[in-house]
Amino acid sequence: MLANRLLPRVFLFVLLGLATCIVLSTRGNVAPRDAVDFRVSDGLAAWERVYSVLTSPRCINCHTATNYPQQGDERHRHFANVIRGPDGKGVPALNCVGCHQTQNADSTGVPGGPDWHLAPLSMRWQDINDRPLSSAAVCRAVTDRSRNENMDGNALLKHHAEAALVLWAWNPGRRPDGTMRTLPPLTHDEFVAATRAWVEAGTPCPRAK
Repeated sequence: MLANRLLPRVFLFVLLGLATCIVLSTRGNVAPRDAVDFRVSDGLAAWERVYSVLTSPRCINCHTATNYPQQGDERHRHFANVIRGPDGKGVPALNCVGCHQTQNADSTGVPGGPDWHLAPLSMRWQDINDRPLSSAAVCRAVTDRSRNENMDGNALLKHHAEAALVLWAWNPGRRPDGTMRTLPPLTHDEFVAATRAWVEAGTPCPRAK
């Protein structure tokens, strides 16, 4: 008789235990998905900050889709009919390093940095009409290891943090008229922090429109 009275209670406890397991299991599946969505969203927001720097004149003037570099905030064609050349370093008698030394020459207004050269066409960030490519297109170029000199996320972070010509963008020197060149829209520390957040999120890219 005692066993008959206890059986319904035992059955009820078993049902409650199963229900609790199902609820906890369901929550376990939803929470990681929410965390992933948040991580990607945070990464995309960080990328937009990175993109704002990459498409500023200090960067995009050397990441052209043309056969020549550009100059100035209005991004006009380089004077003296300078052209890209086979390695992005100009042509004989008009090599980049013939004028651009390893540091800025503020007395003449000629900018300079180590190994001054154009970025390869695989890393162009504008179209042939000098319009910046979309955020999605630039992100695809930056993360494509067949186009970016085989750099993964950590290598991209190191490049943004340490590469001499990247650092030059925050120390671009004076124009020929003596005024200071404009800087990118973020400080270098902010740029590196945004890159790190983007890399830690898995280097997500916006969807192409």
